[in-house]
Amino acid sequence: MFRLALILIFISGSLAAQEVEPKVPEAEPPMTYERLGNILFALDPKAEPFGPGFQMTVADEQVLVITDVNADRMRAMIAIGNAADLSEEDLIRVMQANFDSTLDARYAIANGILWAAFIHPLSLLEKDQLISGLAQTVNIAKTYGTLYTGGAAEFGGGDSTDLQRALIEELLKKGEEI
Repeated sequence: MFRLALILIFISGSLAAQEVEPKVPEAEPPMTYERLGNILFALDPKAEPFGPGFQMTVADEQVLVITDVNADRMRAMIAIGNAADLSEEDLIRVMQANFDSTLDARYAIANGILWAAFIHPLSLLEKDQLISGLAQTVNIAKTYGTLYTGGAAEFGGGDSTDLQRALIEELLKKGEEI
């Protein structure tokens, strides 16, 4: 009787352990040029292949998405303006934003142009990371000159929160006069 009780406890314990095991979500396949294209065409049916990448429109912004399969990299970017037109204050502000408020997107300068850019290893890129990176890139392009933000929560520890709070305080002060 004692053995039977132990066997039943062992079996019921094993069954309980099997029921509690969490299911591991299925991993996404590696990102490829073709998979990237399928996702981009779902986001913008008018997207066009462009050299080793794609040209598309997101929220009225022209986005270039370039891939380098051999280097396993991708870059989504939006031209903001002529880098020669940036003042020292502008340069400092974009560097501050790169530290705390642009998140995965970045301001960058290349070929005399100020860019909003999202750069990631191609094969490791997941669908939601791509979509978030595109949105952040569009947001920092649109908020250049104002909030300099990727649109999500700020990482913090930098200057952007205080500078953005200063804008809120300025507007509140102006609002008191109404």
